[in-house]
Amino acid sequence: MRSASAELPQASGALPVAAVLIRPWVLPAGAAVASALVFVLVSGHLIDDTYITLSYAKNLAFHGHWGLIEDGTANTATSPLNVLVLALVTFVVRDAVFAAGIVFVASQVALVLGLRRIGVATGLPAGFAPLALGLLLVNPLLLSSVGLEVALGAAAVVWLMVLLYERRPAAAGAVIGLIALIRIDLLLIAFVLFLARREFWEGIWRMMFAALAVMLPWFGFSWLTLGSAVPDTLVIKIMQRSWGPFSFTNGPLLYWRNFPLAATLSFLPLVIGGLAGLLWTFHYRRGSERAKRLAPFATLAIAGATHYLAYCWLNVPPYHWYYAPSIIGATVFLAAAACAAPGRARLGTGILAGAFLLVSAFAYATPELPRRFAPITSNHAASDEYRRIGSQLAELTKGRKVESAGEVGALAYACDCDIVDQFSDRGAVDPAIIETKNRSSELGKALLAANFRFFDHSVPPATPDLMLATGKKPPSNALATWTIHSPWMGTQGLYLLPAR
Repeated sequence: MRSASAELPQASGALPVAAVLIRPWVLPAGAAVASALVFVLVSGHLIDDTYITLSYAKNLAFHGHWGLIEDGTANTATSPLNVLVLALVTFVVRDAVFAAGIVFVASQVALVLGLRRIGVATGLPAGFAPLALGLLLVNPLLLSSVGLEVALGAAAVVWLMVLLYERRPAAAGAVIGLIALIRIDLLLIAFVLFLARREFWEGIWRMMFAALAVMLPWFGFSWLTLGSAVPDTLVIKIMQRSWGPFSFTNGPLLYWRNFPLAATLSFLPLVIGGLAGLLWTFHYRRGSERAKRLAPFATLAIAGATHYLAYCWLNVPPYHWYYAPSIIGATVFLAAAACAAPGRARLGTGILAGAFLLVSAFAYATPELPRRFAPITSNHAASDEYRRIGSQLAELTKGRKVESAGEVGALAYACDCDIVDQFSDRGAVDPAIIETKNRSSELGKALLAANFRFFDHSVPPATPDLMLATGKKPPSNALATWTIHSPWMGTQGLYLLPAR
């Protein structure tokens, strides 16, 4: 890895004269408009896990409380920084969905500014940054992940790439700390980028101390106050393992079976990126200057591939947003390779990129506009259905606890009532911790014991008064019945029942 970037031209913190743009505001302004339009389109079909994040942000903004529901602390927000930023914006604008739009747009602007900076530094044409942003904005899987930490993580990783290229260790370390708070598994991508940097030992201690200074305050607070340094979702998701025969490894086949066009467009950058990576390796080993200029982007793609392989090894469920880091890395690399291609080859890659943009836009708009469902979703109902049901639950439950039927985000967001499961009830996490320990190696057990050193194991799971269940026929003791539908599960009933 380090040899892949060791021969790159030296770069200082200052940009070359070519970077001075006549109208530097045009690109970020265009990115803001395009990403705002995208959010307007997708805001009606934010997935249920996005609403888990928004529920955390709303509770923190309005009640100063860290949890999915107002009654009870939890630590299942996968991205602490995303929640903190969303909560801050929500406190100002008083609406968590609107806040998610602001954070999404700001993340895309930061992303495109980082892409422009690294593109100029490596001698790529001005079209690189807008092309990469456009390809990312129309990817169906990424469109289906808006509101999660995906966009924030992409911006942070690109800026880490910029700062490592410019040899600014303290700033790069601070960004690594932010990446750890955005999503702990993105540290693997940061680690690969770190290994590939030029003059490896230069500034390494400044980088390390800056990273620790940014990340340790939150992890220390979470460890001592919330009972675990890293979010409980790490244990919950690992415990789930797979969905029947489908795990992360063969998950793309599952999505292709259910959403053939959207899945093909989503994972196509991984396939083409792998082939382009082989071609890049061939030219790099032959000493091509053009290939050397692409080394930072190739390293990003390799980091994404490493992330993909690590998730295959963990054998986690195939949640679609887990594939986002590898797709983003491959897409940025392909955009850079397309812009660096010579003469006619550049024209051909430009035509292919334009075709991808048009087909993706057509695929998104074909079912209906505005859409009710994300292009790729594994939810059991549309978010507007869940929010409508949630508002009715608030009246039906009258302060009583309700056990969820498996999806809690949008219901809890709309209901503002006690809907409990592993994501909202801290007492329900303890069995998952025990089971994960039993499955783990000695090292894994030691790490889990350290992480949950201050976890209060004496807290029992909540005792619900009511429960939600799904099925085709309403039970005779159903207190309320709703018909829900999704392309993933088809049409079924959601029932409110007395607790078992």
